[in-house]
Amino acid sequence: MKALADEIREVAAQYPESRSAVLPALRLAQERHGWLSTEALREVADALDLTPAYCKSVASFYDMFHLQPVGRHLVEVCTNVSCALVGAQQVLEAFEQELDTRAGESPDGTATLKTIECLGGCGWATIVAVDGHYRRYVKPDDVPGIVEELRNG
Repeated sequence: MKALADEIREVAAQYPESRSAVLPALRLAQERHGWLSTEALREVADALDLTPAYCKSVASFYDMFHLQPVGRHLVEVCTNVSCALVGAQQVLEAFEQELDTRAGESPDGTATLKTIECLGGCGWATIVAVDGHYRRYVKPDDVPGIVEELRNG
């Protein structure tokens, strides 16, 4: 397997400045490590000749980057205004009940539940991303079935 730093440098070579490659570099590091630990952020920073603090500041701005470990499954509930108006809070609460956890937690490492500012599907609210796959028009009554699918693989 190619070293992460080498992969990052290959990507950075496609940009006029290495700093411009920070988003794809963070994505590569997260794919490799599962989340962006202090060590992963340092790897990205070293490969791009940036500071770890700069890399963390960029990563913390975007919902797609994880600064804490996540479970095998990731459930993200959009809570922006369009989704909120049609019951995002109730969908979130249904997931909390079914998964026996609170948003932002992953007690047994099976699933992490997160709120997301916007998943870009305002016309199909409430939008829920399950392992990167969007579910449209999710209602609280849909949640037990979604969680059952997660548990059964």
